[in-house]
Amino acid sequence: MYVHVPLCRSKCRYCGFYSVPVAGRDTGRLVAGLLRELDRCDGVGFSTAYIGGGSPTALPADQLIGLVRRIHERCPGVEEFTVECNPGQVGLGLLEGLRRAGVNRLSFGAQSFRAAELQRLGRGHCVEDITRSVELARWAGFGSVGLDLIFAIPGSTLADWQCSMESALDLNVQHVSAYSLSFEAGTAFEALRDAGRLRAVDEELDRAMYEWAVARLQRAGFEQYEISNFAEPGFECRHNLGYWANRPFLGIGPGAASSWCGNRTLNDPDIERYLTAVESGSEVPGEVQPVSSDDMICETAVLNLRMRAGIDLAEFERRTGHDAMRTFAEPIQRYRALGLIEVTDRAVRLTAQARPIADTVLCDFAALE
Repeated sequence: MYVHVPLCRSKCRYCGFYSVPVAGRDTGRLVAGLLRELDRCDGVGFSTAYIGGGSPTALPADQLIGLVRRIHERCPGVEEFTVECNPGQVGLGLLEGLRRAGVNRLSFGAQSFRAAELQRLGRGHCVEDITRSVELARWAGFGSVGLDLIFAIPGSTLADWQCSMESALDLNVQHVSAYSLSFEAGTAFEALRDAGRLRAVDEELDRAMYEWAVARLQRAGFEQYEISNFAEPGFECRHNLGYWANRPFLGIGPGAASSWCGNRTLNDPDIERYLTAVESGSEVPGEVQPVSSDDMICETAVLNLRMRAGIDLAEFERRTGHDAMRTFAEPIQRYRALGLIEVTDRAVRLTAQARPIADTVLCDFAALE
C-alpha cells in the first residue's frame, strides 16, 4: 500500500510529482480523508506500507504519527513500513513517535551533499540537515535508513558526484538510491532548459557518474538489486521490490496510482475534489484503465528486468501463462548476441553492461510483436 501526502513546504525545480504548498492547508482534514479512503479497504491484507509525497514530514508531527498509527492498526500484517522524510523537517520526538507507531524504515530525500547543487535544485535543506537527520534517526532506534541521491545535475562534475556519494557512505546508511536527473514536464528545470538557460549533462558524463557509483557502492558492501537501487544485504526495499515484481498495489490519496483487480487507476490529484468525494462516501474521482493480458505480460517483463535477478522464468509463466523465452525470443536473442542480456536455465536478466542503457533495451520488451 502506498499513501500519498501531496504537500510540500516548497516546490523543487526538478520535481514532476504532484504536490501543493502546505501553507494554508487544512492538514487535519487531509489526514482524515486519507483514513476514510483507507477504511474502504477493510479486510484487505498488505505486507508493506509506504507513505510518500510530496513530503509527509510537511504534516504536523502529531498528525503524521496518528496517520501511521491508524494505518498500522488497520493493517496489522505490514512487515515493512517506510516513511519518506525531508532532511531538516524531522526532530527526535517525531522520529521516536514514528518508530513507536510502527515505522521501521526511513528514506531521506538528501539528493546532494553539495551546497551549490542543493540550491540549484531548489531544495529546502542544507548539507548539515542531512547529517543531523540521519543521526537523529539512529538515536530514535531506526536500523534501516536510506538516502535518495541525484546525479547528472546541470553544472555538476564527476568530482561533485563523488563527493556526494562519499558523504552518504560516511553516514553508514543501509540503502542508497541513485537517480539520473531528468527534465520532467511542467517543471522549472524544463522551462529553463527550453529557454536555453540550463543545459543537461552530456550522456558520456551521465554514464561515467552512474558506472562510478555502481563500482563505489559495491566496494562499500552494497548490492545493486535494481538499476538505481543499492542496499546492504537484507536491507532491500521490499515495497519497491513488489512494484518491480508487478504485484498488485493500492494507492491512497490525491494523485495516488493503483494496480488492483486487473485495473490501473489514478486518483484525481485535486485535493478539494478528492476530499469532497471521500467525505460524502462517493467513489474517489479519477482514471480507470483495464490492463489487457498483453499489457500485463509486457509490464511484468519490463519491471522484472529492472531487477538484478531479472525475469524468473518459472514465476513469469505461472503469473502470465506465457513462456518468456518464446514470447520475447527476438529481443532476447538480439541483446544476448550483443552481450546485454544473459540467460540461465532459471532467469533472463540484463548484464552489467546493459544497466546504464537499460531504458533503450527495455523498450523492446514493452510491446508484443
